Amino acid sequence: MAENLSYKKDSGCWAYENKQSNVAIYGYLYNWETAKKVCPSGWHLPSDAEWTILTTYLGGKSAGGGKLKSTTGWNSPNKGATNESGFTGLPGGYRYYDGSFGNFGITGSFWSATEVGAAGAWRRNLCYDDAYVFRYGYGKAFGFSVRCLRDF
Repeated sequence: MAENLSYKKDSGCWAYENKQSNVAIYGYLYNWETAKKVCPSGWHLPSDAEWTILTTYLGGKSAGGGKLKSTTGWNSPNKGATNESGFTGLPGGYRYYDGSFGNFGITGSFWSATEVGAAGAWRRNLCYDDAYVFRYGYGKAFGFSVRCLRDF
């Protein structure tokens, strides 16, 4: 998909700062359990391995972030952003496990379907001040963006 998912569920998803106006551009933020279930039929939440394949294809973690980031919508300096991949990654921020929000305009964080132990899962992170694709394990209660991958 070339945009953040904006499918509304009854629970486990939030508009950034609970403002519906943010959904049209940035999509919803989903906890991990919900993220695994929201992709439409014929699509799925990418695994950590599938994110790694994409990152490698784009030149590795040090260059891939810029190729994934939109050239607009980020705080300055939006370092390395070219959107060569057509992914159009946006900085939708995230929702903390305690219900607060942060990093809007600064980071775009995307769930993977792969767990890191019982309490966490892998995510990919793009940042306004770097061209890297960062890989972190985070708690499943956090709210991050979702991109779905077509089934083959």
